[in-house]
Amino acid sequence: MNSRNTVLVTGGAGFIGANTVARLLSNGYRVVVVDNFSREGSELNRIWLESRGDVVFHRVDIRDNESLTKVIANTNSLDAIIHLAGQVAVTSSVANPREDFEVNALGTFNVLEAARQLTNRPLVIFASTNKVYGRMESVEIAEETTRYAYKSDLIGVSEATPLDFHSPYGCSKGAADQYVRDYSRIYGLPTVVLRQSCIYGPRQFGVEDQGWAAWFTIAACLGLPITIYGDGKQVRDMLHVDDLTRVYLAAIENRDSVDGLILNIGGGPGNALSIWSEFGLLLEEMLGHPIPIERGEWRQGDQPIYISDISRAKTVLGWTPSINPSAGLRELFEWVTVNLADIERVLAARLGKAK
Repeated sequence: MNSRNTVLVTGGAGFIGANTVARLLSNGYRVVVVDNFSREGSELNRIWLESRGDVVFHRVDIRDNESLTKVIANTNSLDAIIHLAGQVAVTSSVANPREDFEVNALGTFNVLEAARQLTNRPLVIFASTNKVYGRMESVEIAEETTRYAYKSDLIGVSEATPLDFHSPYGCSKGAADQYVRDYSRIYGLPTVVLRQSCIYGPRQFGVEDQGWAAWFTIAACLGLPITIYGDGKQVRDMLHVDDLTRVYLAAIENRDSVDGLILNIGGGPGNALSIWSEFGLLLEEMLGHPIPIERGEWRQGDQPIYISDISRAKTVLGWTPSINPSAGLRELFEWVTVNLADIERVLAARLGKAK
């Protein structure tokens, strides 16, 4: 860590954000959080973070360019910006594409412009998504007993895979993804794009349209109905949030090596599970009884299989996932069971807003 040892985290009171802030604090960084606290559960995360160290919070929406620029300009010794704030659900983007665009595309543009105006430019780390690759319909897949698999010897999706923005969410995140990349090339602003896949872990107040691993766990523990959209054989390479926050830390500490890069970040082939045929069995084992489910139609843009090729991240950062899904799910399950009362309050508030 050098003398410029402050990190600003947008969306720092969210699931990934709170875990990231906690990781930074434990590694001696000063942390500034920008969050509009619109998402239920964010206030609980704020209280949790305040008990872990000295964090400065700014209640600012990233769409508010003037306020955001002022906060970034007034943050001393700014080493990096980890940009996590965003609209996170495909279904919400379909229902309200304008809001999705303004938060994800315009909000990211505001972050980049504020960073560009600084004399000592921080590294901008952007949390992108595997959804920028679309359904990858040209990749041949095979249906097996419990999961889909790639027909070829493909180990995973590499950064060279053509982009194919599918859904408003894919478009807004994809536009932001490319802006972040281009600001390194055109303006010399240090940036790195991380195309993330299936992050899960404690402090994830998951709901049906976002955070499926946490949602299945929460719903199973509370006896709430679970709907599987599609056949449940969809495969994802699951990455525990603690492994993700190690990537952020490694990027900050290797800023010259990552500048201008795009990195696929996920669990890789060794941490891939089908969302119900395999993950559901692990959850039933922990719960101690079968879990009833309902069936729904496939969702728009859903990928039958997505596994990240994380070899570039391994080479550049010397990083590899360390927590397998079985151990990670156990930790998530234990967090849910201990915090059921808070989780129920968060769900009730979200359902109230939706009505």
